[in-house]
Amino acid sequence: MGTAMLSMSGISKQFPGVKALEGVDFRLFPGEIHALMGENGAGKSTLIKVLTGVYDIDEGEISLDGRQVRFAGPQQATEAGISTVYQEVNLCANLSVAENIFIGREPTRFGRIQWGVMRRRATELLQRMELDLDVTAQLSTYSLAVQQLVAIARAIDVDAKVLVLDEPTSSLDAGEVAQLFRIMRQLKAQGIAIVFVSHFLDQIYEICDRMTILRNGRLVGEHLVADMSQLQLVSLMIGKELALLERLEDAGKRSFTGVEAVAEAHGLGRSGAIEPFSLTIHKGEVVGLAGLLGSGRTELARLFFGADRADAGRLEIDGRPVAMHGPRTAMDHDIAYCSENRKTEGLVEELSVRENIILALQAARGWTRPLPRRRQDELVQKYIDALNINPKDPELPVRNLSGGNQQKVLLARWLITEPRLLILDEPTRGIDIGAKAEIQRLVVELSDGGMAVLFISAELEEVLRLSHRIGVLRDRRLVTQLENTDAVDLDRLTETIASGA
Repeated sequence: MGTAMLSMSGISKQFPGVKALEGVDFRLFPGEIHALMGENGAGKSTLIKVLTGVYDIDEGEISLDGRQVRFAGPQQATEAGISTVYQEVNLCANLSVAENIFIGREPTRFGRIQWGVMRRRATELLQRMELDLDVTAQLSTYSLAVQQLVAIARAIDVDAKVLVLDEPTSSLDAGEVAQLFRIMRQLKAQGIAIVFVSHFLDQIYEICDRMTILRNGRLVGEHLVADMSQLQLVSLMIGKELALLERLEDAGKRSFTGVEAVAEAHGLGRSGAIEPFSLTIHKGEVVGLAGLLGSGRTELARLFFGADRADAGRLEIDGRPVAMHGPRTAMDHDIAYCSENRKTEGLVEELSVRENIILALQAARGWTRPLPRRRQDELVQKYIDALNINPKDPELPVRNLSGGNQQKVLLARWLITEPRLLILDEPTRGIDIGAKAEIQRLVVELSDGGMAVLFISAELEEVLRLSHRIGVLRDRRLVTQLENTDAVDLDRLTETIASGA
């Protein structure tokens, strides 16, 4: 491979209570496309932000072209030849294509912008990428895919040595992905080193030369893509450390014989998010959703709750079609949803534990019918005790609680509404082993009591432990459903995720 263009050695980064990276090594060579792999929380984004100066390093060294560097911010990284294009296009939609490409670097003469020169250079740059765009048009007139390509054009026009593409294909269709890959191969031929982050395994195997795999902030390994099967890759990303989690007392396969359907999706889908699928969830049944990050698990769940509008198929509740206009419709039909992002879509950190717990129940009653304070206190104390929320002070700001206790507060908010279908999206992510075990036991108790549960987790052993039936997703498709019998184990489930069959 020759000499590495970029070398990161022993990189460690800690945030309050979280070791995001621990002793990670990373190498990047000229003219290669290198996949950075790992599940959510593995440390991929932190490693990129450490590289580009968004975060400072606690320990370790970074070398670029054999010279040790440490950037004070993204601008310094860009000036050194490291350009990053994030999943969310960070351009100015109200400016022209040319202005976006040269913003902050406009060609000037005697202090005035040379508009003609800027437009000509923008046109030439895009033509080299085989893009035929009107550079005078406002960026907002083009699709998100074209905006992504414009962001890449801007990134490589600053004499980039290293191009970091963080989830660039998440909003692209097949034709747009092919166009992006053609451009990436051109850049590779020019000697530019590319870091490519994507959830889509087929894309990794189509475009990348090597891969670095992270798990829980640590380096798992560096491999040639050609030497690594998809099954091996999935196994390394997921890992075996989940066996350390305390097992439920009734660990083993959970039988289910119920026939009463609570919610039924028939050809339900949303363009660009999840392909049409059919799925029935019965009273007292736990249906687990398994698949890699980006496979469509969350997108499927959001359609059941009305957080996203379906544009295909229909949803039936208790055997009757329901037009799901939004979360309020779902709540009216006793459906509850705990989002995977408890910070931005769940808790209101400025409010107390009590106020967060009663939020959904009060919303269902309407703000003209406030829940009496005495009744609030009774309900809140009941669920603080039932879920073992600590500290037990209901007036404590919820932001002061640990991640595991914050997750319990969010669960309490929805359990207080007594739902018939509870959707749990990554309810145990980022919390300690004891809190995980408590939430897992709660899921078992709720289903045994007749509640239907749609359960999403990146931890496959957790899905196997809790589910009666498992839906497997890959590349935004529900590819199969497995009855959780003795024939289904971790290896079988991993193989199904990797092969899609």
